[in-house]
Amino acid sequence: MKKIRLILLPMSIWISSQKSDSIIIEKPVKSQSYTLKDGSVRTYTKPKLFEFITRVPKDFVDTNKDFVAKDHAYYLGGAVASTLVLLPFDQKLIDNSRELGEKWGMSADNNYTKVAGLIKVPKDIGAGLYLIGNGSTVVLLGIGFATYGLIKDDYRAQATASGLMESLILSGVFSQTIKRVTGRESPFIAIQNGNSGGHWTPFPSFSAFSKDTSRYDAMPSGHLTTFMSAITVIADNYPDAVWIKPVGYTLAGALAFQMMQSQVHWASDYPLALLMGYFIGKTISKNRYTVSGFSAGHVKYKLNFTASTSLGYNMIGVKLSF
Repeated sequence: MKKIRLILLPMSIWISSQKSDSIIIEKPVKSQSYTLKDGSVRTYTKPKLFEFITRVPKDFVDTNKDFVAKDHAYYLGGAVASTLVLLPFDQKLIDNSRELGEKWGMSADNNYTKVAGLIKVPKDIGAGLYLIGNGSTVVLLGIGFATYGLIKDDYRAQATASGLMESLILSGVFSQTIKRVTGRESPFIAIQNGNSGGHWTPFPSFSAFSKDTSRYDAMPSGHLTTFMSAITVIADNYPDAVWIKPVGYTLAGALAFQMMQSQVHWASDYPLALLMGYFIGKTISKNRYTVSGFSAGHVKYKLNFTASTSLGYNMIGVKLSF
């Protein structure tokens, strides 16, 4: 019996000592780094499956902070000022754009045919331009980046796909909130009712908004907000692809004209939409990577609105310098 006790005692001490020392093994976080032409290094962690949903609250708060940040006052002030400047000319600009659209053979209607009851196929160029601001276009872009990212095991492409899906959600949140505050009439309804520049019904009821949406949802343009945020997400994740911004902004301009000539949006519906789309896209993308190494600095962009007369028509434009 004594022999047995001598054997069990050290065993019990050994077992006790093992229980008192807990060993925590942390699973390493997977990441990939990309070196840009300016010498900076971006590191992306592997995106989670539902990251585009779980990140929404934080990115919503961060976007709002960006709007009111001290160094962004110029942009917000510029958007508000541009809106106020354009308001008196809205009806004239709509009339002029419709006349130009007719000259160029563009229909005032955005007509589509459906394939398999789901996929919209535009019947003309105008409808095709209008479609690029539709959520389905962003979803298709997201699927494309996700597919490439999974096949190539590319975290940046996966992060871009996730960011695109999140941009669609946040664009809807921001644009729908302001639409329900402003309650501005869409051009085609305003023309039918004889309301030059559109009637305003601030804070329409939820039932009224859902029953007769076109009477209240003109400002800001949800299509332009959605497209601008998506382009910003892609461009910010692939800064070395310098063609993305010029092509994207040109398409944004074409979309803006199409929505005016088809009497869907007023010109003054655009400045806030562009600003929101840009800040939404930047917030989403920058929260998905870290930057290290040498950076040549950020390219500064300057946005100016211009007005002119051409062929007897009053024209409004946006000048982007970079």
